[in-house]
Amino acid sequence: MSDEAIRAGNGPIPVDVEAGKNYFWCACGRSKTQPFCDGAHKDTDIVPLKWTAPESKRVFFCACKSTQGQPLCDGAHNAQ
Repeated sequence: MSDEAIRAGNGPIPVDVEAGKNYFWCACGRSKTQPFCDGAHKDTDIVPLKWTAPESKRVFFCACKSTQGQPLCDGAHNAQ
């Protein structure tokens, strides 16, 4: 299995997050529970990114795995 992230979607994934709660963003693109990790990275060197919500609100998690602002979308999917 490749150690490169694969594109899991063509746009951001909106999620209503809770302040102080930890979220584990899938960095490999293989998870069936996008945008969150389900352990599918186990055969790669890629690990999920732990992100703690600073406040309760809707955020947009990256699905293309090319964002420079991991784990949140920065619009990188528009350039691909």
